[in-house]
Amino acid sequence: MTKHVPARPRGIVAVRADASSDLKALISGLNKDWESFKATMADKDRELAKKFDDVVTTEKLERINSSVGDLQKAVDDANAKIAALSVGAGKSDAPADKEYTDAFRAHFRKGDVQAALNKGADDEGGYLAPIEWDRTITDQLVQVSPMRQIAQVQNISTAGFKKLFNNRGTGSGWVGEAAARTETTTPEFSPLTFTPGEIYANPAATQQMLDDSVINLEQWLANEVEVEFAYEEGVAFVSGNGTNKPAGFLTYVTGAANAAVHPWGAIGLTTAAAAAAVTTDEIIDLVYTLPGEYTQGARFVMNRSTQGKVRKLKDGDDNYIWQPSYQAGQPAQLVGYPITEMAAMPNMAAGAVPIAFGDFRRGYLIVDRTGVRVLRDPYTNKPYVHFYTTKRVGGGVQDPTVMKALKMAAS
Repeated sequence: MTKHVPARPRGIVAVRADASSDLKALISGLNKDWESFKATMADKDRELAKKFDDVVTTEKLERINSSVGDLQKAVDDANAKIAALSVGAGKSDAPADKEYTDAFRAHFRKGDVQAALNKGADDEGGYLAPIEWDRTITDQLVQVSPMRQIAQVQNISTAGFKKLFNNRGTGSGWVGEAAARTETTTPEFSPLTFTPGEIYANPAATQQMLDDSVINLEQWLANEVEVEFAYEEGVAFVSGNGTNKPAGFLTYVTGAANAAVHPWGAIGLTTAAAAAAVTTDEIIDLVYTLPGEYTQGARFVMNRSTQGKVRKLKDGDDNYIWQPSYQAGQPAQLVGYPITEMAAMPNMAAGAVPIAFGDFRRGYLIVDRTGVRVLRDPYTNKPYVHFYTTKRVGGGVQDPTVMKALKMAAS
């Protein structure tokens, strides 16, 4: 009889090794499909040159194009997970406050309020989640929220975050060796306040599920909350109006609602000639509207539909300007710059702004009010127990000069 040997716990090194192996397989499949895409596109170009448009070839091209998009998204997601593992590798799994964490778990499962939990009561309702739970939810959001991957994130413990901007008004001048030095103008400072709004999710579980000691409650809560938080954040960071939510970066482009908010002006626009298509020259022109000193950390931002269209563009030497990932950690690239796929970006349509380019780390600031609050509600929807979970998040453009955008023609 074969003796059963219990499985050994899998460490982070083993998990990262598995993730890396899966990533290599994804990249291999991606590049195989990319070659098929280029071959099919060549067939379509030959058909069009002969003024013949075979619907079978068109359908095949779009099917492969969609597959390339799916695989590239899978590669990007795998890269984000491996990066998250690397960042989290040095963190301790030990609770920062074991007494409070144990009390919170007891309350989570049974509603038992212990003395240690009282200090976590929040004036606005609910209890503050333990630090390691808060970290779990935040780490999940970094993985699924593209803006959190590319923007600057600032944690605060107050109602808002105020930043002063030097308007570069210091005067200067030329003088002779013995000439008098007259007083020059002094720099002017303008304040800009980033006020967080409240984002919430209300996941539910049965009491039997909570009673099951096998359930990893931290992971369950993070998985339930991340979907709602990430969706709401994703839209707000792009197009939010700033009322009880972040102000999206597209609201700062020339002519938009927040164009006059920042003391340094609006995010500059270039305009495409067509209402639903762009050219290679227009993509290149967008890159060159950004000053050279800001391009080192620059990237493109667009949604899946837009990326599917620019994937077909070529340069003057008949080379595709879009290129897939060829190795781990590398995103897709457009004219040599990385692309971040962002679902909340608009599609190509008349008057829309579907493509942005710039250094988002310097350009956009996300403000997190420290602490996730959880209110346990076993009464509203029996037999389910709801966990009304809230987090205060804000955001806005902190430097419009490091970002540019492409706007489609009005019609």
